[in-house]
Amino acid sequence: MKIQWMPALLALLVLSCSPSGPALNSGTAQAASTTVSDIPRTPSGKPDFNGIWQVMMNANDNLEPAAPKAAYQLVPGDFVPVPHPDIVAMGAVSAVPASFGVVDGGVIPYKPEALSRRDENAANWLERDPEVKCYMPGVPRATYIPHPFQIFQSESAFFIAYSFAGAVRNVFLENPGPAPLDSWMGQSYGYWDGDTWVVEVTGLDDRTWFDRAGNYHTYQLKVTERYELVSENVIMYSATMEDPDIFERPWTINLPIYRRLEEGYELPQFKCVEFVEELMYGQYRKGGEFEQRLRQEMLEEAQTN
Repeated sequence: MKIQWMPALLALLVLSCSPSGPALNSGTAQAASTTVSDIPRTPSGKPDFNGIWQVMMNANDNLEPAAPKAAYQLVPGDFVPVPHPDIVAMGAVSAVPASFGVVDGGVIPYKPEALSRRDENAANWLERDPEVKCYMPGVPRATYIPHPFQIFQSESAFFIAYSFAGAVRNVFLENPGPAPLDSWMGQSYGYWDGDTWVVEVTGLDDRTWFDRAGNYHTYQLKVTERYELVSENVIMYSATMEDPDIFERPWTINLPIYRRLEEGYELPQFKCVEFVEELMYGQYRKGGEFEQRLRQEMLEEAQTN
């Protein structure tokens, strides 16, 4: 008997806790308000974001909803696409899990003529994704790439250090004007909107991507981030992208960021430059040219079969 009513009870609990479920009663609303008011704050009364944080979802695979697939890069097979020869031996490790999607409305609003490049990027993921080469991830990708980051906040500074590739961001507290040049992590300017920390990011290098699915931007991209501390250990994060060259309109992603709670936890370093030396320069060592030619022959054979 317990087995029969337990699923219904769980479904009712989930429904009552979901944003689209029944309205909060006054007691629940008061509890939620109390929770928000109990967030850590700085001496000036603003939310205190100090700590090590990490996104616990696979937005880095694809910002849009997507079904699972056999690999990040596929080539034509006899009946269905198969993993690229360079990653086929990785098996399930290189397989792509389903993406729930974090884009408002579900779809990135590319202009029709810009969508083909996204598809080309996906078809050439191994060669083009800057993450593969250990390039700094840019914004907003640095937030949800599967590595933690640390926020250092004071009354006179806001600084973010990322584990991946040793990337960092110093957020200006006064508007510095236009970025003097484009860079991997861009130029960040932050200010308060009530209890929400808003960061405007410009001057981003157009070689950065949004995810492993090939979603991209141009040098005109402007990102407006919003960090809202909704509890002691959860930040609700949103980022709005504006790039009139390739998008029909601005679009926004929303996702939670969680505090790392391990006792004594420190930000781990993932300075991966040395990890990709073979990928970047292996063809220059003795025998490397032969191996590269062999891989190319394997790829051509897979495409012709």
